[in-house]
Amino acid sequence: MDNIHPNLSLEFHGPVVIATLTDEKILDEDQLQGLEGSFLPLIEKTPGIQLIINFENVKFLTSSVLGLLIRISKKVYETEGTLRLCCIGPKILEVFRITRLDKIFDINASVDDAMIGLKK
Repeated sequence: MDNIHPNLSLEFHGPVVIATLTDEKILDEDQLQGLEGSFLPLIEKTPGIQLIINFENVKFLTSSVLGLLIRISKKVYETEGTLRLCCIGPKILEVFRITRLDKIFDINASVDDAMIGLKK
């Protein structure tokens, strides 16, 4: 695990990177900037990244996080990578449904489900 990224725990499984968001609440601009500053360089340094973002710890987030996820998604797809989200709680999942982002993102119930079909 890599602990140099604020608000984020990284696990590397070959070409698959599991990024677990560690904060229960992602509400302020500093947290967003820290996450963006962790994700974007990681994606740029890893063309073709297979990235799983794990939301198991997150209970609350602002709409700005959705914007960040869209930027992350764009970067991942520009590098011909794969992005999957997992372990999103019911309240946050409802936000994805209302905004129709559940149609854009590949959302999985668990990390194991998100790993299915990825290169190991």
